[in-house]
Amino acid sequence: MSAFQLTPFLPSKWLPGGHTQTIFGRMMRRKSGIIFQRRRIDTPDGDFIDLDFPEVAGCLPPKDAPIVLLLHGLEGNARRSYACETYHRLARLGIRSVGMNYRSCSGEINRTARFYHSGATDDVLLVLTRLADWFPDSRRGLIGFSLGANLTLKLVGEQGMAGRDWVDTAVAVSPPFDMAKSSDLLARGFNRLYVQYFLQTLRPKIRTKAALLEPWADVEKMLAARTFRDFDNVGTAPLGGFRDADDYYQKCSTAQFLPHIQRPTLLLRALDDPLFAPDDVPYDVIAANPCLTAGITPQGGHMGFVEGQPGRFNCWAEQEAARFLAAHLLNHQ
Repeated sequence: MSAFQLTPFLPSKWLPGGHTQTIFGRMMRRKSGIIFQRRRIDTPDGDFIDLDFPEVAGCLPPKDAPIVLLLHGLEGNARRSYACETYHRLARLGIRSVGMNYRSCSGEINRTARFYHSGATDDVLLVLTRLADWFPDSRRGLIGFSLGANLTLKLVGEQGMAGRDWVDTAVAVSPPFDMAKSSDLLARGFNRLYVQYFLQTLRPKIRTKAALLEPWADVEKMLAARTFRDFDNVGTAPLGGFRDADDYYQKCSTAQFLPHIQRPTLLLRALDDPLFAPDDVPYDVIAANPCLTAGITPQGGHMGFVEGQPGRFNCWAEQEAARFLAAHLLNHQ
């Protein structure tokens, strides 16, 4: 479907292994040179979603410029360093951006018991609807990172041919394809440190909204969870309308949605990603869908993809994502 060609990823030799790429990649991306304007939209269930519109220094896209909606990762927000790097890259190509903060991720706890999760595409569709109203002359793109990548692929897959009514193109950076396998992987060895990091950021939110949660979930068990499977069993599943963690993983894992994607979509994933099982990549499914372009690299970690030397780094994933989005939104590479 597309003549787009990925630039080869040349990982920094002094960052060997998935863990070093993951950790350093988080530290080295820039966040400067951006002013944010926040806009809040109300949800049908009495809650709210905060959107962050970045203004990148030196870049003023025209009124009819394409707009790309960015979906952040687990316990992130729309102002994380990988988001800012993406905003910079897109702005320099003449594309405007907006970052969606999931419920409870904008710095203010949401009003309802509901949390965000990897399959909550209804909230994303609500935001895309608002963007279509606000920017009727602009083509739309979608980019997601990690959990946001899961949301991206699920949304464009479950929409199928109707996806063209929502977005013209999409990118998924570091997506999981089999959530059950990844959950089991994160319960072992060094990877458990990542789980503890995420759970430590979730617990204050749980305590703050405990009164809202108690009719729907066991708050004490949520606070005591030590693995993602435990947390998803007692928290994500009941709050999201799933039977249990396995039901959640089965219904929201993205491999099943890939065959139905009908919009040009880029997948970027490293096989040494410490958060995901390397054998969950459905190569045959990806190859069978001409709408999919895949950059499956041996190295890169989780949202790392760092190239270059100290002091002269390059963020390959954001670079290629911006190029792909521009190729389909501006009709040039």
